[in-house]
Amino acid sequence: MNNQIAKSWFVQVLILLGALVGALLIGAILLILAGSDPIKAYSVMFTGPIGSEFGLTETLVRATPLLLVGLGIVISFRSGILNIGGEGQILMGAITASAVALSLPGWPKVILLPLVLLASCVAGGIWGGIAGWLKARLSVNEILSTVMLNQIALQFYLYLIRGPLIDPQEVAYGTGVPQTAMVPEQVWLTRLVPGMRLHTGFILALILAIVVYIFLWRTTIGYRMRAVGAGPEASRYGGIRVEFYLILAIALAGAFAGLAGAVEVLGVHHRALESLSAGYGFSGIVAALFGRLHPLGTIPAAILLGALILGADMMQRAVNVPAAIVMAIQGLVILFVVSSDLLLRKPELLTRIFTRYIFTRIKQTKEAGTGV
Repeated sequence: MNNQIAKSWFVQVLILLGALVGALLIGAILLILAGSDPIKAYSVMFTGPIGSEFGLTETLVRATPLLLVGLGIVISFRSGILNIGGEGQILMGAITASAVALSLPGWPKVILLPLVLLASCVAGGIWGGIAGWLKARLSVNEILSTVMLNQIALQFYLYLIRGPLIDPQEVAYGTGVPQTAMVPEQVWLTRLVPGMRLHTGFILALILAIVVYIFLWRTTIGYRMRAVGAGPEASRYGGIRVEFYLILAIALAGAFAGLAGAVEVLGVHHRALESLSAGYGFSGIVAALFGRLHPLGTIPAAILLGALILGADMMQRAVNVPAAIVMAIQGLVILFVVSSDLLLRKPELLTRIFTRYIFTRIKQTKEAGTGV
């Protein structure tokens, strides 16, 4: 088994599915310890998202922000910079979209909607660009800076929806629920299925996946960004401005995450809420890795992950599984998928494992034949 085989799509998909199965097996043990039936729980988890029109549409609703964040992760990871700040960038995009929409309620949809989406991209891009600048200019580890920026963005977001941007009705009623007022209806994203929450943001995400593929593999800038990710020193020697493309990469990743926040506001909640993100900033990383850091591969990966997230919620309600167990299973899926990326990035490890397995089988066969 050579490296070419190890890098084939079949083996990559097999490893990723194996990681998923491994996570679910350990999750089954946790379910048994919690006193739940793992077969019944997983049956609900896997059939719920595909067993009805509601399940199918809700899966795509969950997949939309995952795909948008995942596309940004593809850009940044391919460029050699790790964006762990999706959560903060989503919140900055969401609150900016809400603020712009609420401040211009009388503007027509044809102008206001693109403006709101653009503003969310700019906000997320600036927030991501801060980490990129710290990395490129001051050599600050981007994992540390993006995690810290997540916390800053969260506190800033909570301050705004509890203070300056809180819904005036909440103040009038004295309830004080931390949320903004409803954004104007002309910026609501159109629902694709009557009575369901699936909206045109999903179509936008699909179009952007194609755009990102063309950008990374069919443009000079995309080639330079991938070159920086593959070998920064060689790229610098070849005349590529490595620092500039590092900043650009994570700024674009932040822009996509900010857009995901705006899509959640305009398409699902129609206002900025306290728990708007639902962990999409981190789950988007899993979607990108599951899609092998390819824009088009991220599409089915985001849909699959969206189905798993929805299925886990259905499992919790249907089988009375503790919330902590559900979170643990989701964490196991993330851990196993991210860990499996090591085998995919270093195929020589896979070759070594396969060779050792073959030698072990040959030895066992010989021992059985000689009666030892």
